[in-house]
Amino acid sequence: MTKPYGRQTKKKVNKILRGPLHKDALTLLETIPDEQLVGHLFSHFYANDELIKFRSITAMGELGLRLAAKQMEKARILMRRIMWNLNDESGGIGWGSCEAMGQILCKSPELAMEFKSILFSYLDPKGNFIEHEALQRGVLWGIGTYLEAVPQDLNKTVEGLIFSHLHSLDHIKRGYAIRALINAGRFNCSIVPEHILTDPEQIDIFTGWHFTRTRISDIAHACDANKAFA
Repeated sequence: MTKPYGRQTKKKVNKILRGPLHKDALTLLETIPDEQLVGHLFSHFYANDELIKFRSITAMGELGLRLAAKQMEKARILMRRIMWNLNDESGGIGWGSCEAMGQILCKSPELAMEFKSILFSYLDPKGNFIEHEALQRGVLWGIGTYLEAVPQDLNKTVEGLIFSHLHSLDHIKRGYAIRALINAGRFNCSIVPEHILTDPEQIDIFTGWHFTRTRISDIAHACDANKAFA
């Protein structure tokens, strides 16, 4: 049975995540005890509203950073919980988990040292490859988020794996792969497949608290401005 404070906190978190201002929302979420907040953020990973899902992922990044600063072992437990959600034995699907890993690791160098290789491995058929097509989008997004903060961590193997998704039939994966390469400073308009530079498909790019709808070809041409995509 859900405790009264649990229901109240759930409503509060939902209301905050629907607020229009990024900084105000994150400040308000900090007033909720970490042990209560974590579960409610996880529940919003499964929201039908993609905007709320991505906002909860952003908030999870801040929570992970706070935990790492206060007690690293609690931060590690959070990371293991996220990873468990991607395990078939968990009984779940793992929506938002890879995105949240990237969001946390880009904030905490200490956690990144321990867990970045695991995030990268989800893209590798020789590693902990995630076969679920939709979850692969999350892997690309999470890696791209991490690489914006630490572009030097992109090795040739992972770069090649990301590059291969430029040929994906899934336009969202194509867009997320471009974003990851741009964020790492490894996107070169002169060597990418020609179809990418003329790709008319549109995708929603989360820019911190809101979505921006953008054509894939426009994302690709943004490399000329050496621009990162948050």
